[in-house]
Amino acid sequence: MGVLSEFKAFAVKGNVVDMAVGIIIGAAFGKIVSSFVGDVVMPPIGVLVGGVNFGDLAVTLKAAAGDAPAVVLAYGKFIQSIIDFIIIAFAIFMGVKVINRLKREEAVAPTLPPVPTKEEELLGEIRDLLKAQNNKP
Repeated sequence: MGVLSEFKAFAVKGNVVDMAVGIIIGAAFGKIVSSFVGDVVMPPIGVLVGGVNFGDLAVTLKAAAGDAPAVVLAYGKFIQSIIDFIIIAFAIFMGVKVINRLKREEAVAPTLPPVPTKEEELLGEIRDLLKAQNNKP
């Protein structure tokens, strides 16, 4: 019973739940970014470089022989991964930059001191009158 109660205490801690939510959102965001890179960004880049599909670039080091598969150096997939990384890193950088700007604007926004209520003003006047009376010889 002790192990189960310890696990329950661990699993319902705020940090674990926050981490789980972050991982789930991160996985969903990863799918969005992968689609953005593969379906939106890479086709125009492929057109700009002459219709080359980076994923198909490879060099055959040893041809297939019998049951042995061919040995292929798929450098195009590596190039694609590098481009994906650069685009994802740039997207994250821009997102963090926007968040930091919003935080700075929020911190810079002046906060006006609270306006005293009528009661507070009257209490302040009474305090000042009492101080004046106590200071008289």
